[in-house]
Amino acid sequence: MKLSFFFQLLLAIFVFVSCEKSPKPQIFEGNALGTTFSMQFFHSDELMLSSSIDSTFTVLNQSLSTYISTSDISKINDGDTTIEVDNQFVTNFETAKRIYQETDAYFDPSVGILVNAYGFGPRKYNININDEKVIDSLMQFVGFDKFQINSSNTLEFPNGAFLDFNAIAKGYAVDRLGVLLEQKNIEDFLIEVGGELVGKGFNQANGNNWRIGVEDPDSPVDDRSFSHIVELNGYGMATSGNYRKFSVDDQGNRFVHTINPKTGKSEKTDVISATVIANTCMEADAYATAFMAMGAEKSREFLQKYTNVHALLYVAVGDEIQLQISDGFQAFIVD
Repeated sequence: MKLSFFFQLLLAIFVFVSCEKSPKPQIFEGNALGTTFSMQFFHSDELMLSSSIDSTFTVLNQSLSTYISTSDISKINDGDTTIEVDNQFVTNFETAKRIYQETDAYFDPSVGILVNAYGFGPRKYNININDEKVIDSLMQFVGFDKFQINSSNTLEFPNGAFLDFNAIAKGYAVDRLGVLLEQKNIEDFLIEVGGELVGKGFNQANGNNWRIGVEDPDSPVDDRSFSHIVELNGYGMATSGNYRKFSVDDQGNRFVHTINPKTGKSEKTDVISATVIANTCMEADAYATAFMAMGAEKSREFLQKYTNVHALLYVAVGDEIQLQISDGFQAFIVD
C-alpha cells in the first residue's frame, strides 16, 4: 500500500509543461490533505473559486482523513458502528472494493493497521512488529472482504480493524475538483494534488493537450530530469514509488520494501515506481499502489487482462533499473 508517510516524498513526480503564451490560465494553488495542490484552467471570466475549493477539501477530510480524530473514518476506526457514511466514503469504499477484487487483494485499505504497526500511519503501536506472532495477531483484521456497508449506510467490520483510504483519496480529490470545474462549464483544465493529476481539454496557451513530465528515478534529487512527456485529455494519472528509499543486497540487487497485505510483512518488491493512467485519478492512484505490492510479473499479467489501465514501470533487475511500458501507456507518450 502507498503509505501516507511517503505522500510528501512523492510530490515531485510530475511537472507541468507549458508555454508563456496568451491566453494565460487561471491558477489556484495551496496546501490540503497534508500535501500541496495546483489547479490551472481557462475561462473567459475571472472566477472566484477559493471558497468552493476549500469546501471540497473540508468535506473530504471530514469523511476520509485518518489524521483528523473527529472524521467519520477515524470514528469508525475507534469502533463506532453508528456512523452513517456519506457519498464520499461510499464512492471510495466501492471503488476500493472493486480494485481489491481485480488485483487479487494486493490493493487493500484494511492494511492500515499494519501501516500503523510499521510506524508509517497516524497511530503508533508499542509492539514488536518483527515478531511473527504479532504479525499473525494483526492479520486477523486485514482483508477488505471483511468490511461491508449495510442497508442503513453504516459499516460492518471487525472490531479492532483500521481502515485507511490514503492510497486512493488523493486521486479522488483530484476527480472531485475536476467535477467542480465542470460544474462551472470549464472544459480545459489540469489539476494536481500531491503529484496525482487529471487533465481535460487542452492547454489554450499553446494549443496542445496537457503535457506532463514523468520523473526519471535515476536523476539526483537536487537535479531532477524527466524520462518521458505524456499528454492527458480526459484521463487521470498517478505515481506510486519509493525509489529514493531502497535497499541493496550482497549481489547488488536493488529492492524497495512494501507491506504485503497477504503476509503482513514489509517485503521486497522489484517495482521501483509505477506511473498509471486510467479513466479516473482515483483508479490510477489505487492501481499504482497495487503494482508496488504485486511486483513486475503480476503487474504485467494484470495489464494484459485489464486493457483500460496503462502503466509505466521502473523495475529493478539485478543492479540495473529497467523501464517497462505497457502498449496502452505508450500511446500517451509524446516525447
